[in-house]
Amino acid sequence: MRILVLADIESKSLWDYFEQDKLEGIDLILSAGDLKPEYLSFLATFAKVPILYVRGNHDDVYEKKPPEGCICVDDDICVVNGVRVLGLGGSMRYRPHEPYMHTERQMARRARKLWWKLHRNKGFDILLAHAPARGVGDLEDIPHRGFETFLALMDRWHPKYLVYGHVHQEYGAMAFVRERRYADTTVVNAYKRYVIEY
Repeated sequence: MRILVLADIESKSLWDYFEQDKLEGIDLILSAGDLKPEYLSFLATFAKVPILYVRGNHDDVYEKKPPEGCICVDDDICVVNGVRVLGLGGSMRYRPHEPYMHTERQMARRARKLWWKLHRNKGFDILLAHAPARGVGDLEDIPHRGFETFLALMDRWHPKYLVYGHVHQEYGAMAFVRERRYADTTVVNAYKRYVIEY
């Protein structure tokens, strides 16, 4: 299964210079947030596969204009061709009263509320998030710090992938690594666009 993962910056190759064959062989598209809803809606008109997304910390516009033809998996589990995708969007809270920014405690509460769905589905295969996990691709500043909750989820359920965004390539070579490992999980930064083989 080939999965196209996207986050943070709209790929000109997929939008401005789109050609149908660029989606050839793609079985699923995952958006890790902070992308214009028009971009995801555009891809949905051409993709013959599901597009699942979580909200990034800058996705307030999704409330009034959600991406058309796409499925929001925030605080949910969606199964596509047997692959279980758990969605937990948003970033660490660094400004008050922002809907898609959360404290560690709030993120842990969100994960606990998914307990029944996790047990019913016998876990999950992909954690789709906007923020990284703590110490695995994050930065030390509060806005780009990852969540310990994601570490606990990976320790408990051993998913194949954690897909996230939020930490951009422009932040420097030390911060940006496309793929890394955490125990049994491959951790993928979905910045702009990338394809993973499931």
